[in-house]
Amino acid sequence: MMTSGAARYFAMAQKELLELVRSFKLLWVPLVFVLLGIMQPVSMYYMPLILEKAGNMPVGSVIEIPMPLGAEVLAQTLQQFGTLGLLVLVLAGMGTVSAERNSGAAALILVKPVSSFSYIASKWTSLLLLAWGSLTAGYLSSWYYTSLLIGEVDASRVLGSLLVYGLWLSFALALTLLFSTLLRSPAAAAFSALGASAALSLLAGVFPKQAGWLPGSLSGFAYQIASSGSAGSDRFGWSLACTAAAIAGSLLLAGQSLKRSASVD
Repeated sequence: MMTSGAARYFAMAQKELLELVRSFKLLWVPLVFVLLGIMQPVSMYYMPLILEKAGNMPVGSVIEIPMPLGAEVLAQTLQQFGTLGLLVLVLAGMGTVSAERNSGAAALILVKPVSSFSYIASKWTSLLLLAWGSLTAGYLSSWYYTSLLIGEVDASRVLGSLLVYGLWLSFALALTLLFSTLLRSPAAAAFSALGASAALSLLAGVFPKQAGWLPGSLSGFAYQIASSGSAGSDRFGWSLACTAAAIAGSLLLAGQSLKRSASVD
């Protein structure tokens, strides 16, 4: 039999999932990822034809573009997810807490026997389901069309890069949830989360040896696993551990911040 705390958490999680359905986020966010996933292999396959029809080429000229390997196309798909996909997820989650604080809904919920950590955990659960569901749908769509048009890719590479990149998106959404708790403006929360994620990625890219253990290096490791089948760095394990700790720390800090702000509000 569930404890009262667990029962309240599941009730809150069901509410958040229902909100995803009502706001159509459970429809349009995965759809964006599927479109991004399909566009990459299709555009690469038809690129010579697109250039031939769009460019002012002399009659009889032949455009020859080397077809990339299927693994390279999947790595490029992940890069698309890291720009437009991440932006869509952050925008979908930027008002997760701040919007309810501004409307007074959060205060009404927290005066009931619902802890701030149950509240944050329910929000986190809905964001995770949205992110992992969208990423999986988009990446598997890309894998299918890549195998169909360009070449086969080992399932182990697809699964490994999917899990690593999913962890990176989970970290970015943990930052979004944290900033949505700390800041009352959803736009400021989105800007802060995107800025912090971009800074960490840039830091890991510019200083791979010194900053290779930071969460920002996970996206690069995912690209490497997709293209070559291996992360290729002894800092990979440290990066996984650091990311897991950062996610836990962000959620705990969000819970503590919400608890303090609830007493003030």
